Amino acid sequence: MSLSINISAADLAGTRFAISPLAETISGLQQLARSGADPRTRWWVEWARERLAVQPLRLATAWPLLVTDRLAWPQFLLPAPATTNTSIEDDLAAMQRTTPREVGESLNRVFGDDLPPAARELAEAPEEQLAMIAAELRDAHDHLVRPHWPRIRALLETDIAHRATQLASGGAVRLFEDLHSDLVWSDGRLTVLTDQRGGSAAAARGGLVLLPVTLGPDRVIVKRNTTTQTTVRYPCRGVGRLALSLDRSPVPRDTARLLGRSKAGLLRALLSPATTTDLARELGTTPSAVAQHLGVLRANGLVRGRRHGRRVLYETTALGRALLAGTTPT
Repeated sequence: MSLSINISAADLAGTRFAISPLAETISGLQQLARSGADPRTRWWVEWARERLAVQPLRLATAWPLLVTDRLAWPQFLLPAPATTNTSIEDDLAAMQRTTPREVGESLNRVFGDDLPPAARELAEAPEEQLAMIAAELRDAHDHLVRPHWPRIRALLETDIAHRATQLASGGAVRLFEDLHSDLVWSDGRLTVLTDQRGGSAAAARGGLVLLPVTLGPDRVIVKRNTTTQTTVRYPCRGVGRLALSLDRSPVPRDTARLLGRSKAGLLRALLSPATTTDLARELGTTPSAVAQHLGVLRANGLVRGRRHGRRVLYETTALGRALLAGTTPT
């Protein structure tokens, strides 16, 4: 089954990327509800479940809406972010601006006329219930996402930089084909091959919002233009290496002997991108010490740095990854 999105030239001109802390929070909660963890995010699911066993969250209002036995859930709970610098506060404020009419229409699309208790309470008192949902999701973000947000944000920014390069070098065809194997671009139409609802069409209406997600499933999810712009959520690149970068066990002996344990540990920590400040915080050292080690690793082609706005993100190169793995770079 597939979903087609018609995109005019004006829509394509308005298409943009965005980052959403709320998307990571909701996606993570939905991953926790699954019986089998996605291999890409198993590290986070296991970490989150251990954390919740010690300090549970109260999600009595939000959970029944986000985790259902249906193919869809109320999409107004995840509005299209305005920018790549959207904060969790921005996301939740936008969600709370959903009008009572939009709330009612969305709930009816998902649940039909016979609303379950949580949806009925939301329909009857939308302003009050949205405030409660926002508070619960804010707690979930602070408890489960914020500890990893610097790393997640860096990975999302790196993904967007890669997509921008694809767009600049090959246009919309290369952008969408590289975005995910489920997406096909042809003659002004973007087709999502595995959309679970399928058999229908959607409109871009002012442009798509392309949203990379680290804690979501390995598939494309489309939020149609109802309360905000049509949003295409897709799996972020490099999620598999994120867990490896957070590994604090001893690095391979030969690598440590060659580089020294500090530089070898830094090389592994940069299997997913990070800033000097974030690395220093994670590794329990000073930014100046990290910068000194980075200078040596960069000079030898083992890490590279790329500027994203005011921040510089460092990442292990193919040569550095091969050194860690004890293989020959391709």
